Amino acid sequence: MNALFSVTADAAAPGVLDAGLDLVSLLLILAGALLCLTAAIGLLRFRDVPTRLHAATKPQVLGLILICLAVALSLRSWPVVAFLVPVVLIQLATAPLSAHMVGRQAYRNGTVAQRDLVVDELAESRETPPAAGG
Repeated sequence: MNALFSVTADAAAPGVLDAGLDLVSLLLILAGALLCLTAAIGLLRFRDVPTRLHAATKPQVLGLILICLAVALSLRSWPVVAFLVPVVLIQLATAPLSAHMVGRQAYRNGTVAQRDLVVDELAESRETPPAAGG
């Protein structure tokens, strides 16, 4: 009777592990969705370019990473992981770059309030345009 009981207990363990991984993936999707929602609300509610850029990059990227991790845990497949890793890496590479470019252009256009800047490292570049040669 003990041998039969141990076999059924071992067979039940993968079901418990699957349920636990599904619960973790559910929590990760909820956390990722909340972070993406806060990013969207931040884009609508914040007034100036630097704070909007912060809202567009930081929580949105973390939310995407959490959602990708949840999908990988939920599907439990190596091809899915191999697909999601480049998605996350490309997002990590492009979000800061695009935010930098938008922030730089906002500074050049004068839409960034100069009084709000603590340190203005680009003040010299406003005096002499980069293409002027001197």
